[in-house]
Amino acid sequence: MKPRILVVEDEPGIADTIRYALATDGFDPVVCGTGAEALAKLADGAVSLVVLDVGLPDVNGFELFKRMHALTGAPVIFLTARSDEIDRVAGLEMGADDYMAKPFSPRELAARVRAVLRRVHRESTPEESVPSAGTPIAIDEERRRIRYYGRVLELSRYEYGLLKTLAARPGRVYSRDELLERVWDAPGESLDRTVDAHIKTLRAKLHAIAPAREPIRTHRGIGYAFADDLPPTPADEP
Repeated sequence: MKPRILVVEDEPGIADTIRYALATDGFDPVVCGTGAEALAKLADGAVSLVVLDVGLPDVNGFELFKRMHALTGAPVIFLTARSDEIDRVAGLEMGADDYMAKPFSPRELAARVRAVLRRVHRESTPEESVPSAGTPIAIDEERRRIRYYGRVLELSRYEYGLLKTLAARPGRVYSRDELLERVWDAPGESLDRTVDAHIKTLRAKLHAIAPAREPIRTHRGIGYAFADDLPPTPADEP
């Protein structure tokens, strides 16, 4: 079956162009022009990926993203008419998988869609093996789920990729460029700050479970590493 792509775009000309590009590239695009229609489409059936315009007539795209998250775990690519860095970082911090600023090439968008889907289904490399038993991190690769001190973390796809990469080799320091190359689909299009933004949200989620622990360490001028000295309990308890 062709991957079903939900396109949420209210400008008919842009929507038709995206529909044509995706269909020509082997996808099954489903187009809608409002947030309400998008939520209805998601309720009707599963989609492989969502292309979401930030500027919709009935709801802000960022707000719609939050509502969609409760209905689907499908990756999301944001479309925005603004090219400000703050918009890009805001979308990525929320858990979006990629973004494109208008005007953009429909063919490039189709390529980005394919790249995100390829990453979602990419098999892990031997270096990214599951940590040994007895550590506070447990990675379930089949379900793309990570437990920290026994509690399941709610992670975006990039957060999952970052934590999986770091935790697989505790103590190993990764530069921002290395993390971009390993986790992102188009590392050349991303910014160093993109990694920092995701590390920030990831730390917040880990801190909510074990406030006394510091699992992700910053090595100034170099990058990040997962701690290799975390105790088996989330607090100083027996």
